[in-house]
Amino acid sequence: MSRVYIAGVGMTKLGKFPTLSVTDLVQKAVLAALADAGLELKAVEAAWFANSRQGQMEGQNSVRGQCALRSMGWQSNAIVNVENACAGGSTAFNQAMVSILAGQYDIVIAVGADKLFYPEKKEAMFNAFRGGADVHLVEETFERLTSLGASIVPSDIVSDIDINATGRSFFMDIYAGIARQHMAQFGTTPEQIAASSAKNHSHALTNPYAQYHMPMSVDDVLADAPVVWPLTRAMCAPIGDGAAAVVLVSEKAAKQLGSGRLIDIAASVIVSSSDREPGDYDQHAGRLAAYKAYERAGVGPSEMNVAEVHDATSFAEILQIENLGLCARGEGGPATQAGETTLGGRIPVNVSGGLVSKGHPIGATGLIMIHDIVMQLRGEAGRGQVEGARFGIVENGGGFWGVEEAATAVHILGPAAS
Repeated sequence: MSRVYIAGVGMTKLGKFPTLSVTDLVQKAVLAALADAGLELKAVEAAWFANSRQGQMEGQNSVRGQCALRSMGWQSNAIVNVENACAGGSTAFNQAMVSILAGQYDIVIAVGADKLFYPEKKEAMFNAFRGGADVHLVEETFERLTSLGASIVPSDIVSDIDINATGRSFFMDIYAGIARQHMAQFGTTPEQIAASSAKNHSHALTNPYAQYHMPMSVDDVLADAPVVWPLTRAMCAPIGDGAAAVVLVSEKAAKQLGSGRLIDIAASVIVSSSDREPGDYDQHAGRLAAYKAYERAGVGPSEMNVAEVHDATSFAEILQIENLGLCARGEGGPATQAGETTLGGRIPVNVSGGLVSKGHPIGATGLIMIHDIVMQLRGEAGRGQVEGARFGIVENGGGFWGVEEAATAVHILGPAAS
């Protein structure tokens, strides 16, 4: 089978930018990716564009990619709009790759952008998250998942689960329920979840694009404002804006560009949720996607040198490193607390700062994670560099359906053949 390579990556700084539009953010990311690849816009034959919020928050539906790219001079070539919750950027990347494998194009670009921060529309900002679950079953889904592990909530903790809570996404309540299920089944502790958060806040200090540059200790994380037990504010991804872009090329184009900085897409897999019992983690979408990706790539968990996983909450990182086989089931918490996932540890995870500190602009998130792994594999991650990184893995989930993410993507990236 022919190969597809990453030739260029680019992203914006992440944060709250009320004066910048989606188009402004897209232009910055696309120009950065093209410059990184050494290409001009006219060389790109097609684009896949991921966005999740512009339709809900601005009323811009249907042709978001065309609107964002046309002002850059994009003419005639295909633009495909993609929406797949928080996995939208990964889905755009996957479908752009498939178009090259199908022989349709030689040079394409995947772009993701989102604005989540609208200070004049705060209620709508948080209500928009409900669209990431089946709106006809949202109350049922909420009740089922937030009831998980209810028996382990300390008696002195006031129940703060509320589908209509202001100032947070209702997904935080859902993640808290899933965290309690894991805690009840494996003994995972709030201190272990806090260790993941503290690690990623420390990692973000080396990432100039990160939304937060705020060192935090485990005690700081535990003492931060409570959201819903066992999660505190520092364990939850923030609201923010940003964009990212990735240039993909065929073997033919790769030969013309030269292989010096190309990164091989060893595997890219997308799966959807399935019916399972909450405690049946072997059938978790993240687990199924990961092992399909390993099979396609011809490598296994032990060969991964660095990982970026979807820590919309810090508990999610613990769950996903288990799903990826980077540690045994139930050992995600102890491994994190022992420093195994820290920069310099056995398997560094979210050296970028993760979503909880780097930021989580939904439609761009998957592409940002790919950007971060590409920088690692090129040896260009600066103070956050993982020494000798050869293979990297990305896990990016989106939405909820049943007892897990509605969509999950896993990508394995590695060195291009010389």
